[in-house]
Amino acid sequence: MISGENYIGSKRSAKGSVQFKTFNPILNLENEHTFTEANEAEIQEAVELAHQAFLDFQAISGAKKAEFLNCIADEILNLEELIPTYMNESGLPEGRAIGERGRTVFQLRSFAELVAEGSWVEARIDTAIPDRTPLPKTDLRKMNIPIGPIVVFGASNFPLAYSTAGGDTASALAAGCPVIVKAHPMHAGTSELVASAIITAAQKTGMPEGVFSNLNSNGIEVGVSLVKHPKVKGVGFTGSIQGGRALFDLAAQREEPIPVFAEMGSINPVVLFPEYLEKNAESAAKTYASSITLGMGQFCTNPGLILGVESSGLSTFISTLGEEILTIEPMSMLHPNIEGNYQKGLSMMEQEQVQVISKYEADVQSNFARQMVATVSGAEFLKNNNLHKEVFGPYSLVVRCQSIDELHQIIQNLEGQLTGTLLAEGNELSQYQKVVNALRDRVGRLIFNGVPTGVEVCPSMLHGGPYPASTDSRFTAVGIDSIQRWVRPVSYQNWPDQLLPAELQNSNPLNIIRKVDNADSRDKIG
Repeated sequence: MISGENYIGSKRSAKGSVQFKTFNPILNLENEHTFTEANEAEIQEAVELAHQAFLDFQAISGAKKAEFLNCIADEILNLEELIPTYMNESGLPEGRAIGERGRTVFQLRSFAELVAEGSWVEARIDTAIPDRTPLPKTDLRKMNIPIGPIVVFGASNFPLAYSTAGGDTASALAAGCPVIVKAHPMHAGTSELVASAIITAAQKTGMPEGVFSNLNSNGIEVGVSLVKHPKVKGVGFTGSIQGGRALFDLAAQREEPIPVFAEMGSINPVVLFPEYLEKNAESAAKTYASSITLGMGQFCTNPGLILGVESSGLSTFISTLGEEILTIEPMSMLHPNIEGNYQKGLSMMEQEQVQVISKYEADVQSNFARQMVATVSGAEFLKNNNLHKEVFGPYSLVVRCQSIDELHQIIQNLEGQLTGTLLAEGNELSQYQKVVNALRDRVGRLIFNGVPTGVEVCPSMLHGGPYPASTDSRFTAVGIDSIQRWVRPVSYQNWPDQLLPAELQNSNPLNIIRKVDNADSRDKIG
């Protein structure tokens, strides 16, 4: 049941004076529940509770953390109000809601499996060689440990998978870090329901009070206060470049700077090679019409930029794309503000040198987006940086290059991106190797003959990329390796075996994979 209150640990609280409601973009009216924004006292209490919880939570076994994470998944599946609330607050259809819930549950169970097994701590052991000359070698052992309380910002476009119990929260809890969620104001009800599931799971599995809190916020004040708090040790964010960079700067200005792992903007360039287009122009255009409009373009991996060399194949692709995109019925965007920003983005792109290929012109309901594709010359794209900006919605710009060299130059001048796609015949990858290498240098995920929309949750996924796609291209926001964001390595030198963490003891009581004297092993030492 939705109360509109904050969760400070397991306690409900509504001491603040700022109130707000969520919005149903399909009905174009406010939802019924009123939410109370957390005030400064509640923020301080939540962080202090998280700090105290960390003292115990960091030492909880992998098996117990796995029990907690699996219990969260079970409790989310038990929330009868969740799917209707999700739909009312996002305008997204039931199938999307159920699918995203499934992904959220899968993420939680994946991290449960990871920490139950235990090898994720990356234990490294170099045993002593006391008779080594000219100097003896001391015993050294290293493993990853959690960094402390983490603040997670809910994402507007994924009310479940990137929000309250999404990948950031799941990975932080798996690492042993308490979490404080700043709920996204567009889906505060969904966030409260999921928070109730996490709190229930924490109580059922005996987790320390304060291991999780959920704070409402309709503006930036709560987030700013959380990031500046000296007992917060890391931040997870999915959203705009402007928002992510602001948090990054705030964290860097602290007396003790902390990491901000922000996944931000991306136009996800798609490169069309000539021979591929000659054979597949029409089918590729149909595929990309669907990808551009999937979820009304409200994905961070939406293909917003398509690059090709002038040819009959490119002309066919452009004309077919223009036709196909008009056959797709528009859908609601997440919120009037997002639809408004989409319109501003389109206005920015509607320049004299940019030719509109097609735009959906029929009447639509309030908050529904009209998809659009446009085209521009490679020369104009190179000199006009405004055309490089992301338009969050069902929009894509096709750039017509005069040569492979110009295409290569454009890729070299792009900002960092989450994904880069190559539509090519097999021989074209080697024929245009410099283009492939240039694209690889600008992206986190390189796709061959596919679409960027769709982010598989698995160990090999890299969801991140060079700035401004993310604030640290060495890490992923999706998959079990995202746990590495919330830990730091520590070495034990010449430490008594019985006082070492279990992961580093000679007997290997957890039976994890360790690198012992540079060889992977589950064996005991000695």
